[in-house]
Amino acid sequence: MPGFSWAFQAGLGLYGKAYAERLMTRSRGRGLVRREGVMPPLVDSHAHMEMLPNVEEAVGRAKTAGVRAIIAVGSNPESNLSVQALSRRYAGYVLAAFGLHPWDLPRYEIEGLGFLRENVGECIALGEVGLDHWIKVDRALQRAVFEQILSLAYVNEKPVIIHSRGAWAEALEAVEASRVKKAVFHWFSGPMETLEELLDQGFVISATPAAAYSRAHREAVQLAPLESILLETDSPVKYGGVESEPAQLLKSLKAVAELKGAREELVAETTTENAVRLFKLRL
Repeated sequence: MPGFSWAFQAGLGLYGKAYAERLMTRSRGRGLVRREGVMPPLVDSHAHMEMLPNVEEAVGRAKTAGVRAIIAVGSNPESNLSVQALSRRYAGYVLAAFGLHPWDLPRYEIEGLGFLRENVGECIALGEVGLDHWIKVDRALQRAVFEQILSLAYVNEKPVIIHSRGAWAEALEAVEASRVKKAVFHWFSGPMETLEELLDQGFVISATPAAAYSRAHREAVQLAPLESILLETDSPVKYGGVESEPAQLLKSLKAVAELKGAREELVAETTTENAVRLFKLRL
């Protein structure tokens, strides 16, 4: 979406009823056929599946909740191996993204980058990766590792799932310099000027259950176009003191629908289409 102005369109009341009704009829050409009275399938675009206490039970509850696919993100070589195993066990449902989280530097720098280079062909995205300026990990090291991962993503045409806490502008700058085409800024809660720029570049953000109460996250979700938003849980992160799991994607769905003044069916349909397009999913 180069040249897109989210602020201008938001000012026009982009998510009024007329617009919403028009969007409800537009998806037949994209591989998702919506049936009246049936909630469209959902995609949890970011979950740390290997950290759940009982993955089998969590997967069962997610399916019951209408979650059609879960993107399991890795953080270091150990979690990547677990994600790899889960994606094979639940083939076509749990989809692997391999990453190297800034929190796991410098311990896993060499081994982590090696794993990504050797296994990039087996994942649908590289993530969770990025920068975090709220932790005591050398920023130059974080940037150097992130740039190597972005280069790998560019060469292999992989989307990137980005952690950018406290380093939103710097992370976007690195992505732009890398020429990576597809990126999702997970749980975005940064400055609105950075949001505007990333949207202008065609990148997207993801909404967690925190969109129900976090001021900064709510502001980002409210102002970003629905067609630039994915849903996620970031399981097993706690919301309101309770650990999350993919079935609670319904909380993300509800929060986004309320912020947009749109029906949950519309939000489900559009965010799933966004995930399908970004990650080349086959649901």
